[in-house]
Amino acid sequence: MPGKSLQGYLKESEKILVFTGAGISTGSGIPDFRGPDGLWKKMEPVLYQDFLASGDSRAAHWDYKLKVYEAFKSARPNAAHKAVYELDRKGKLLAVVTQNIDGLHEDAGHRREKIVELHGTNRHIECLGCDRTYEPGPIFERFRETRKCPVCDCGGFLKTATVMFGEPMPEVEMRRAVDFASQADLVMAIGSTLQVEPAASVPLVAARNGAPYVIINRGPTAHDSLAILRLEGDAAELLPEAVKKL
Repeated sequence: MPGKSLQGYLKESEKILVFTGAGISTGSGIPDFRGPDGLWKKMEPVLYQDFLASGDSRAAHWDYKLKVYEAFKSARPNAAHKAVYELDRKGKLLAVVTQNIDGLHEDAGHRREKIVELHGTNRHIECLGCDRTYEPGPIFERFRETRKCPVCDCGGFLKTATVMFGEPMPEVEMRRAVDFASQADLVMAIGSTLQVEPAASVPLVAARNGAPYVIINRGPTAHDSLAILRLEGDAAELLPEAVKKL
């Protein structure tokens, strides 16, 4: 099978698993995290244990989230998101498993049941005490005014509904991701360095079951040696062209 083009692999597949990371959303104005100019090279993320234990850490977490909130709020799907949805529209997409918290795959048109958000979403605020959820806008405004971690009516700390470092991964979403991966006849990782575990293990489930593994990314990834096709560059330029020819 080696030697085929991206279009060739897409054409032959009917159950494509798309695994996405921050690199697919940079064209929508969302900051990258682990790439060469990634946000985490400039700011250290707050650990979940520190968030629970320290008021200063809670304020630091919210300050970090506030800095990127405007970018997330105004972001729209780019050509790469739309190309993935076009695969869905053509009946070729099994599911999208994403590390991203921006909600742009849903905005592109996918039904919720086709999306697995491994690291949660920035589009809701959650209470760690009673599990109540809030719309983010008013909560961010409250933090902007007080510079203190917002709290729920029950007294519980509020945070974005995202998985922090040191916080357990959502078991249901991980099971869904692995189940989809086990059914895939092609797995395509887009815009991820494939370094963050256990998320990065998901495309490997498909590859170990015999599905061809395609990687599209700017910069090296931890799985480059495992890919049957490795494309260097911007998925917003590479993917739409291949999908358009199907």
